[in-house]
Parts: sequence; C-alpha cells; structure tokens
Amino acid sequence: MTLHDKNLSDFLDREGALSLLRSAIARQSITGNEGNFVALLKDEMLARDLSDLGSAEFMPGRPNIWGTRKGKGGGPKLLFIGHTDTVHVDGWREHWAGDEREDPFGAPIIDGEIWGRGAGDLKAGICTSLSALSLLDSAGIALKGDVNFAFVGDEESGQPGSGVSAGIKHYVEKIETGEIDRPDFVVYVEPTRLAIYPAQIGFFIADISVAGKSAYFGVPELGHDALKASHKIMSALWAHSDAVSARASHDLIGEGFLLITTLNGGGYIAVPEQCTLSLIRKLLPGESLDEAAAEIEAAVRGAVDDPNINIEISYPAGRDHALGGEASEIDRGHPALAQLQSAIGSAMAGRGALEGAPFWSEKSFFTNRLGIPAVYCAPGDIRNCHTFEERVSVEEYLAGVVAFAGFIASYCGVEDQ
Repeated sequence: MTLHDKNLSDFLDREGALSLLRSAIARQSITGNEGNFVALLKDEMLARDLSDLGSAEFMPGRPNIWGTRKGKGGGPKLLFIGHTDTVHVDGWREHWAGDEREDPFGAPIIDGEIWGRGAGDLKAGICTSLSALSLLDSAGIALKGDVNFAFVGDEESGQPGSGVSAGIKHYVEKIETGEIDRPDFVVYVEPTRLAIYPAQIGFFIADISVAGKSAYFGVPELGHDALKASHKIMSALWAHSDAVSARASHDLIGEGFLLITTLNGGGYIAVPEQCTLSLIRKLLPGESLDEAAAEIEAAVRGAVDDPNINIEISYPAGRDHALGGEASEIDRGHPALAQLQSAIGSAMAGRGALEGAPFWSEKSFFTNRLGIPAVYCAPGDIRNCHTFEERVSVEEYLAGVVAFAGFIASYCGVEDQ
C-alpha cells in the first residue's frame, strides 16, 4: 500500500494531538524558563523514537533540544524548528478573573478553540510537527528522507537580559561545525493560519538620546531646548519614513517605513534638558540594514543645527545582525512550497496561500546565514498572540497535523509498503 492509497486523516489521533498541545501550554515557559517545556518535549521526542536526541544549554539552565527520525535513505532532510519560550502573562489573571480562562496555562477548550499563553506562539506549531510524525507512524508510512526537529529558546523579547536569539545562534553553530546535520529545507513553526510565508520583514530599533541645557523659563536664551530639538528630529524622521515608503514595495509584505514608538522628556518650569525617543524601522528583502540605519542617523543629526545639542543613538535589539533582524525571502519556485501548499489545501480548504510574514523571527538564520530555504507555517493567528486573547482553533490545529504529515511524506519520499 502506498501513500496515495491512504487517507491520512483516518489515522489521526485527535485526542492524543489535543492532549499534547494542552500539556505543552500547561508547561510555563516564559523566556528564561524554557527548560520546563523542554523536559516535556524530551519525553515526547523519546516516545516517538527520535534518534540522535541531543540537548545543550545555550545559557545556564536554558536548554535547546533536537532529534531526528531517520529515514530509510535516498530522500532529502527536512527540519521543523520552533522556539520554546513565550512572552509574559502580566495582567492575564486579572483580565480573566472569574472566567475559565483565568489560568494562562490552563488550556481550556472554549467554542472550538484552545486558550492560553503560548497556544499560538508557538506551541501549536511544535505540537503539530510532532503529532504529524505520530500520524505517519499510525498510517504505517516509512520515509526515505530524515525528519529533524529542533526546539530552541530565547526568541521572545521582554525579559531582562533575554530575547537575543541566543538559542538559535547556538543551534546554527552546531550545523556550521557539522555536529548536527544540515537540512535541505526548513519549516519554522511560527503561527500563519496555515498560510505559507516565504518572505519576512526585517527590523531594527533605535533609541535616541537628545541632551541640551536647562535654564529657567524666564531666560530661555540661556538654555538649549532638547524637546524642541526632538520635535525637529521627529519631523525629519516622519519625512524620511514617507520617502522610504514611496521608493519600494514588496508584493507580500508591503512597504518599508519607520514608526516612532516613544517620546519622553521635559522640564519643570524650565527649558527641557533631556529627551529620549525610540523608533522601529521595517525593512524589505534586499534592503541593507546597515544602510537603513545610516539613513536614520543622517536624518536625525541633520535635523538639529544647534551645536550644543548632543545626540546619541543606540540599537538595543540585535538578532542575526548587530543592529537588528534581517529581512529574507526564498525563491517561490522551490518545489517544496508547491508540496506544502498541496498538503495544506488537501487538509483544510482555502488554506496554504503564499503570504508575507508581518513579523521578524528566526528563519533568516537559515536563509541568510546558512543559505538553506526556509518558510514559516503553522496553525495559529499572530494577531491574537502576545495578548490576553491568545488561542488556536482546534479545527485548524488538527488540519495542520494532517497537512504536515502529508508534506513530510511528499517531501521526504515514502518507501512502498
């Protein structure tokens, strides 16, 4: 019997797949506490007979974990990867007080959706990939190529001293040294509503400090107004953003721009001496992060003509680049994309479209650093992640399991039974 003789959904263990996701959500793994979830993943990976199971700390007490389902030979190597950490739950219990969603790690199923921190971002994706392997085993399908799984920490921002992609940097280095096999194609399981994202935005954050000199309000000529200088800087930055948006657009991720996100400063009945502002810049594939940052700096410094105003600019969010995260995209003609689209479309009608990631995550470590094609794809909706509304559709999750199983079989190849 071959793959074409089987209906994969007939072999789906719905309750097992749902139990896995609910157990994953129950393991609190806010950035810094990834080990709590990794312990569960180790048991689940062992239960699926993954070989070459490895785990190593990328920071003290914070492990990555990886493993391989070896194929019979003759097929390509596929990697599913996702991050084990989630954002914080500050205010969650207060928001849902008295509701069955009050526990952010309780994973209740309400109106066909599983709720909880990490449900969408991105424990549904991790559990989809592991459940897909179980489905193939239940269907008696033997693969030619290897299926690799890697789960890394430190992707999310928000916790002091964390959120710099330390986990994936550690993992990628092992690929570069040959300690871990190099995959041929990568699916990073960020939530996409089962769309496929071959392109992602880039970004950097700039913190700008503007220092002048205070003076009593009655004699402002003795001071140097940092707030007035900041106003000129913001006007220049907004004009620069308009120019950036006008010069290029990408069919999947739109236009580049910058957004001023904070402004702080002022004086007490006095000329303001100090102001700070922050911005985030969205980049398109092909844009140089270094050049974009240089443009920002030129706009900022060119806006102020008072030599007594001091300006300092820093970039606090380095990821795969010292200043931020690089944009990336892959060739949409890659055959794996058509295979993944077909598998998703068969599992859930209307899904599997090619779209662009409106976020930055870590697939660029593969596409840009290693030259390995990678996409984002998984159940879940990024628009409710990081909020009190985080949840994932049961129907979409289970369809994702069937879709991933079909894609694994198609991409890695199947031994006729």
